[in-house]
Amino acid sequence: MLAIDLSGKRALVAGVSDDGGFGFAIARSLAQAGASICLGSWPPALGIFTKLLERGKMEESMRLDGGRKLEFERIYPLDAAFDTLAEAPAEIRENKRYKDQGDFSIQGMTDRIRSDFGASALDIVVHSLANAPEVKSPLVDTSRQGYLSAISVSAYSNISLVRHLAPLMRPGGAFLSLTYMAGERVIPGYGGGMSSAKAALEADTRTLAFEAGRRWGVRINAISAGPWASRAATAIGFIDNMIKYTASNSPLPRPIDAADVGHTAGFLCSSLARAITGSVVYVDNGYHAMGMAADGGEG
Repeated sequence: MLAIDLSGKRALVAGVSDDGGFGFAIARSLAQAGASICLGSWPPALGIFTKLLERGKMEESMRLDGGRKLEFERIYPLDAAFDTLAEAPAEIRENKRYKDQGDFSIQGMTDRIRSDFGASALDIVVHSLANAPEVKSPLVDTSRQGYLSAISVSAYSNISLVRHLAPLMRPGGAFLSLTYMAGERVIPGYGGGMSSAKAALEADTRTLAFEAGRRWGVRINAISAGPWASRAATAIGFIDNMIKYTASNSPLPRPIDAADVGHTAGFLCSSLARAITGSVVYVDNGYHAMGMAADGGEG
């Protein structure tokens, strides 16, 4: 039997603060394949997330096949808008949701991982990070600051993760990020610069695959997933319509499940995919292949 075996591997999934998104589904699949899991979680949501875990409020989603339970080796505070703590303004560093977290920057998380696990600490890094403060604004109405914020957190942070964490990767290391069709086609309402950020993320995937592959021997890939009603996506305001339309007009006319993305991530992060790098892999029931709506666009 050809199996995905990640036994003895350690994964960091950056951008998990609940059990409803792709990041959590990926963490679950990697754990199911045998990997140990660390998380990077946004400080304002970290306290609630850890309390839910401690109180057993996520027992069902933490259950793995075979009676095992998903466990996290470490959960690190991470605000991917900042490469170093010095870059965070005082009002953030002194905010009650941040000030007791220590160094929540990408460099701070890197230092903690090295301290906890040594110089060869990681095998897999998953970038599940996205934010656009003006996501409900059309691109043409997005402010410069709103646009740059979207690019910073949703795309540049992946470059920073590769630069900081690739030196901690063991041989065969793999990076994976999550993108969306809006990076290459118009999705009305997906605004605030997020479409630009996804396009940048995909372009960076190819360039980083070359640069980081030659420098550190790691692989860099992305998954372009179909729409999913995560808590973050729900903030856009029309996610249910996106899911219904995509499902109605895909070659496989059904919504995707977060587990579909998790399973693909497990493959891409395993040795079975050792020759795959610089790729954007679609997990959308084939929607990306369509050039017009099926049946005139009627669901």
